[in-house]
Amino acid sequence: MNRQLKYYFRKGGILQYQFQKPDNLVELIEESIKKHSDLPAYGTKNNNGEYQWITYGELGKRIDKLRAGMAQYGIGRDDVVGLIANNRTEWPIAAFATYGLEGRFIPMYEKELPQTWEFILKDSCVKLLFVANRTIYEQIEAFRSNLPHLKEMFLIDGEGYETMLDVGKKGAEKPVDAICPSPAQIAVQIYTSGTTGKPKGVLLSHGNFTSNVIAGGKLYPTLLTKHSRSVSILPWAHSFGQTAELYNFLHIGGSVGFAESVQTFANDMLKIKPSFLIAVPRVFNKIHAGIYTKINEKGGVAKKLFDAGLKAAKEKRELQGNTGFLTNFRYKLADRIVFKKIRSLFGGRLQAALTASATMNIEINHFFSDIGIPTYDCYGLTETSPAVTMNCPTANKPGTVGRPIEHVKLSIRKLGNTAEEEGEIVVYGPNVMQGYHNNDEASAEAMTADGGFLTGDCGRIDEDGYLYITGRLKEQYKLENGMYIFPAGIEEDIKLNPLVTNAMIYGEGKPFNICIIVPDFEVLINEVKENKISGDPKTMIDNPEIQDYITEKITQSLTGNYMSYEIPKKFIFQKEEFSLENGMLTQTFKLKRSLVYNKYKGEISKLYDNLATN
Repeated sequence: MNRQLKYYFRKGGILQYQFQKPDNLVELIEESIKKHSDLPAYGTKNNNGEYQWITYGELGKRIDKLRAGMAQYGIGRDDVVGLIANNRTEWPIAAFATYGLEGRFIPMYEKELPQTWEFILKDSCVKLLFVANRTIYEQIEAFRSNLPHLKEMFLIDGEGYETMLDVGKKGAEKPVDAICPSPAQIAVQIYTSGTTGKPKGVLLSHGNFTSNVIAGGKLYPTLLTKHSRSVSILPWAHSFGQTAELYNFLHIGGSVGFAESVQTFANDMLKIKPSFLIAVPRVFNKIHAGIYTKINEKGGVAKKLFDAGLKAAKEKRELQGNTGFLTNFRYKLADRIVFKKIRSLFGGRLQAALTASATMNIEINHFFSDIGIPTYDCYGLTETSPAVTMNCPTANKPGTVGRPIEHVKLSIRKLGNTAEEEGEIVVYGPNVMQGYHNNDEASAEAMTADGGFLTGDCGRIDEDGYLYITGRLKEQYKLENGMYIFPAGIEEDIKLNPLVTNAMIYGEGKPFNICIIVPDFEVLINEVKENKISGDPKTMIDNPEIQDYITEKITQSLTGNYMSYEIPKKFIFQKEEFSLENGMLTQTFKLKRSLVYNKYKGEISKLYDNLATN
């Protein structure tokens, strides 16, 4: 059975879409609980360092209890329930309990500035709030008097009064059946990271999410099954992690293990043994750099075998498997002795990975595919639930972000400052948001008259229908000579250098680009230890030899791949990392450019001023 739904956009456009079942998130979870009751759903590390798993049946019972308990606190249709917590079993329990009451769910990050929580809680009118721990509870209490709509707040950790567990116990005494919302009803309000201003509340419906899950899942019929397992590292408060991992794995009956922390991630993978990974390119960039560092340190026969194996894998890839005996032998030998050991670092079961947030470097993409872990780039935004395009096993072109998923259409809106075939990407489909909460002006500006979403991203579509992302329009700027710069791509390539942890390009209205560099001091120390240079970060940063060394490496890597005016001419070296804690990165590790610039604008101005007087 399909439902037809009309979407009415503020500029008058009307679009119609057919929704396959399940067409709401309540149906999605209830179908999975019925089909996969005895299968594991979520795994959490216990005090002994081992993973304990909750089944779909147990998950369903906890959702039922919490839903009934929340109903006793007055939560019903269109009421807003908030959650501040990292990924954990209680996250989907709170979310699906809310959906079953036709409520609206507002997820927030644990690592967030208190003023951002306050803004979101006030703007969204959260009525009931779950928080991970006592520390967050007390932080919210400090400004609770500014939140007139917040009636109840409960701890996720612990037992007893004012805890999630207590709400569930109340619900067990007075059950309440789940209500299946219509595809048009708002399920989640996700607040954008606010890289260019205040966060905006993106209104996403049940149909937005379910259409995205179904369309994406069809591209991986053998890789995504009830036997699939993932290790959770991307926050579900972000649309990519929420749709691609949370809803997707629930839909297929798969399981998800929670990584305890970034520090324990490598060991956690060995215990969880994921078969499919949802990640961002940064994860694979770091792993790639680490593998090469270890291989180079080891040297000898291992390195020769590694290099020969990669060469053979490249030949097999380029010749589509039509290779001779010697090439096949070299590959099989390297696969058995070297590549298998690399795959074992992921738990030994990893079949593939889906990446988004930025296009993966094509050489790194090829590397992981060649060693037996293909990675598929996709593209999307919070406002598109999020998937727009995907690569997949049957249609994969590295360097692109794939073709549009089912029922999604793209057009390229020509701009005056881009190449002839490039322009702004416009998205049409059942995945497009319902608008921005309390922001009619922004909603109108984001939509075309015929119902398309203006992404703000620049791209082109090739003759085979694959999408290339060429830049972010809001991030582009002009140099003094009138040439346009899209900084993100240059920064990503700079960060591929193992010596660099993070980078930001700047040059708006200036004669040339400069770049702020945060070195990777662990890698740097290993490279310069023979020169007996101090390992203290401040000392190393101020050392002209070190600065020249890093500058030369970066310039060499960019030369030939970028025009000369795009390559930074001067560098500013800093020891403080761009991070979530200091507010310079979003939850998916994107730069908050204005904050980075404001912090270092004095040094930037001084650098340009000094050059002008010389």
